[in-house]
Amino acid sequence: MRFVEEIVVDEFLPTFRSMLAEDLRDRGFTQSEVAEALGISQSAVSKYAHGDVTRRQEFVDDGRVQELVARVGEGLAAGTMRPVQALVEAEVVIRQLERGDLLAAMHREQMPELAEYGAEFAIHDPDSDLRSAERVLSSLRRGLRVLENTSGFAGLIPNVGSNLVACTPDATTIDDVAGVPGRIVDVKGRATIPAEPEFGVSEYVASVLLAAREAGSEVNAAANIRYDPALVAALEEQGYVTAEFESEGDVATGVAAALDETPDATVLYQTGEVGIEPICYVLGDDPVAVAETIRELT
Repeated sequence: MRFVEEIVVDEFLPTFRSMLAEDLRDRGFTQSEVAEALGISQSAVSKYAHGDVTRRQEFVDDGRVQELVARVGEGLAAGTMRPVQALVEAEVVIRQLERGDLLAAMHREQMPELAEYGAEFAIHDPDSDLRSAERVLSSLRRGLRVLENTSGFAGLIPNVGSNLVACTPDATTIDDVAGVPGRIVDVKGRATIPAEPEFGVSEYVASVLLAAREAGSEVNAAANIRYDPALVAALEEQGYVTAEFESEGDVATGVAAALDETPDATVLYQTGEVGIEPICYVLGDDPVAVAETIRELT
């Protein structure tokens, strides 16, 4: 009796790790850095590097495995993918290969008795909540990196601080929106991101994003910057549709009213009231797109 998981452990994982180790070495990782990234010993990395680990050619030649290795290698090298997301991405590919695919064929070959069963077992859902959340966080990190490396962004941060947020596809509450804990602040002319992004840590920017989505806007990310008529004018000149919403009262009501009048708006702003700082909100398809829009203003 041989389980398909045994094939994964004995044949897929050594091949995948060997390919990924080679990819990371090609990206300039040292042997110790590869070992840390993959959570394995340096001696194991050495075996991969010297070809002492047998690769299953079917996996080496599979386009999905090749794409997985490239995607994970790029993410780990750029710092935009955490090991847990790399694990989730690999798990998804493994489950795809298990469902009537390459791994299933290998399993049937080693367990001929399975041939009489045609059922496919969907053990893991590729569109799982965990995978969606990790993708949001990965995209958010890339967007934050754009802002962090944008000269002049600190000058766009309002007194209350900025935040860049992104939500899951079916977001309905603030817990479905990821952002920077404590917000992005200006420290001596430099934008400072105090912590790694998390879900449920943004209140006002997340509320604006959720209100815009509730009003029918197909956006998944948002950021706030200081309000200035010149900034709004610059965004309009670049082709962005803008709309003002009421500073006082319920955020959702104000955003809904603004988008009802200007449904294509992707820049919302409030000019402020007594005790309320004027703020401009940039909306977009994803955090990187929002960050790129803001970079155009500097």
